[in-house]
Amino acid sequence: MMWGYGQNLWWMWLWGALLLIGVAVLVLLAVRVFSGTGRGPQPGHPGPYGQPGFPGRAPGTPGGKSPARLILDERFAKGELTAEQYREHVKELGEGP
Repeated sequence: MMWGYGQNLWWMWLWGALLLIGVAVLVLLAVRVFSGTGRGPQPGHPGPYGQPGFPGRAPGTPGGKSPARLILDERFAKGELTAEQYREHVKELGEGP
């Protein structure tokens, strides 16, 4: 007598396949969460500076200017840029004067 050891082993294959699929899904989720490649910023979610909708602007900057604009203003003040270059760069940043 075999006492059932050679019959109906299909469920073991099914269990193994489901286990492998589950492990693969967990690995993919872990990679997505820890790599930061998940969904982008959510509506109403504060950006890195805590301001919703303005993730690139620091709250303590004058006039709410972006850090890139502050660097540009500083370079213009030091005389590293001409007025024309300054206006061109401000236009590229998409910020008004």
